[in-house]
Amino acid sequence: MKFFKILAVLISLSLLTGCAKKQKSALLNDADVLHQNEDQLTQVIIYDVFTPPVAARIYGYTALASYEAMRYIDSKYNSIITQLKGFDKPPEPQKGKKYNFALAATKAFFTVAHKVTFSIDTLKKYESKVYAMYKDNLDDSTYARSMDFGEQVGKVILKRAAFDNYPQTRGKPKYLGEDSPAKWRPTPPDYMDGVEFCWGTIKVFAIDSSAQFSPPPPPVYSEDKNSAFVKQYMEVYNKNKSLTKEEKEIARFWDDNPFVIEHNGHLMFADKKITPGGHWIGITAIACKQQHVNAVKTAQAYALSSIALYDAFICCWEVKYKYSYARPVTNINEKVDHNWLPLLQTPPFPEYTAGHSTISAAAATVLTHLFGDNFAFQDTSDVRYIGMQRHFNSFIQASDETARSRFYGGIHYLNSSLVGAAQGKQIGNFIWNKLKLTN
Repeated sequence: MKFFKILAVLISLSLLTGCAKKQKSALLNDADVLHQNEDQLTQVIIYDVFTPPVAARIYGYTALASYEAMRYIDSKYNSIITQLKGFDKPPEPQKGKKYNFALAATKAFFTVAHKVTFSIDTLKKYESKVYAMYKDNLDDSTYARSMDFGEQVGKVILKRAAFDNYPQTRGKPKYLGEDSPAKWRPTPPDYMDGVEFCWGTIKVFAIDSSAQFSPPPPPVYSEDKNSAFVKQYMEVYNKNKSLTKEEKEIARFWDDNPFVIEHNGHLMFADKKITPGGHWIGITAIACKQQHVNAVKTAQAYALSSIALYDAFICCWEVKYKYSYARPVTNINEKVDHNWLPLLQTPPFPEYTAGHSTISAAAATVLTHLFGDNFAFQDTSDVRYIGMQRHFNSFIQASDETARSRFYGGIHYLNSSLVGAAQGKQIGNFIWNKLKLTN
């Protein structure tokens, strides 16, 4: 009899446990989900060691996918891709049907990310947790409908990416420069070939062409000590011998070289960091969080910053390989000091103009239009990578410091940094004035 009583209790407990509701995952704020998505993508870009121009392309397509799905949460926001070059008309949600547009934006974002990055397993591991959160909090039809809509948006974005001349230039030969005065050649310590010498031919998003804002040519080669050519590399050489502590800090803070090769005797290892574009994606996140903007404004900010970065890289690279200008280290080693090396490791592509200066000014200009001219912020984008942070009173102040940092680092002439920054501001203003963001 005692046995049957115990059995009855066990059965009752089993039934109670079975009937208990599964504990739901807490649903995150929509904007927080978008920020986490971007952060996850940045980690993959760092791990996969994409070059700065390629990283900007990844940010561009994924951010556009996210925005085009997210914008339907507020009907006043216009499509951006219909105002850019080469995109098909985006899909629209079914009228009268319920959607979760943050879920759709996430699905669109990663539908694109899967095709433009390498570490897909890492992305899927993160995604599964996000999708499980939504599945716990949405009815089955809303969940399925939102996922399907996001995938449709992602496919429209990918269709354009397939014909932007990036896939078509993957089989290009190596670029080793020219063995002549003033022309770029591979630089120490690793003498790598030139990165992405066809990037100026990639299809732009918003501007008219890669040559639309072409700067004047750099100083012509000369051996005259009073010439602009000689003065510019002597200026770099002398400055690098007398850098202040703050100037060194500025150079290292904005280095953003995603793959610096460190040498210790016969040992070589890579020091991975965020790319220049990734740094400005981080600043975009800081601005959005500081202003507590909603999810659709967050998606818009990422999209606009990414468009500016993408088009600015294309414009800059068109100039770089048009002139194929030698880096300071080449001229200084050959004419002044054979053993000299700059404070920062020279990136493997031509000098004129400065890429970081160009893309930083473009992104800063767009962010200024979005958030205001006197937007003070603490730039913590690099804390987890290099343990450094700096305070700025505006986005333009930050981008102007970026331009000077390349000169302090010894990897660019001051003229190239300033000309690049001017070009970047032109690009950023053009993009802002072209796009009609709300109706």
